[in-house]
Amino acid sequence: MGIVNKIFGEKKMTSGIDKSYIDLEEYVEKTTTPEKEHATMYVRVGEIQRYEDLKTLTDYVCGGNVLILDFSPLADEEVILKRVTNEIKKVISDINGDVVGIGNNLMIITPTGVKIDRRKLRGEYS
Repeated sequence: MGIVNKIFGEKKMTSGIDKSYIDLEEYVEKTTTPEKEHATMYVRVGEIQRYEDLKTLTDYVCGGNVLILDFSPLADEEVILKRVTNEIKKVISDINGDVVGIGNNLMIITPTGVKIDRRKLRGEYS
């Protein structure tokens, strides 16, 4: 018995801890299946490749869901990007939703009843 053991006492072994392997992926599949869960609103990330994709994306938002849209594939095509953003603004105005850009290649599009606060939320000591 060393001096450390005299001061702090003997180290007790915890034999009640189960050290078996837990596959978290299997656990998640069992507990969260999208077919069984139902929410009133979903948030989805979408990507627009061409102007024709816009119908599917706006239908998703008109269905009452939030869309985070990545428009980086259209970043080099200014005319198409301008057409897409104007169409999105028109649809959002019609359904009384909201749209805001984040960075250079993302925008958040929200349905009726969801508004986006443009002020940054900061911690108390920032």
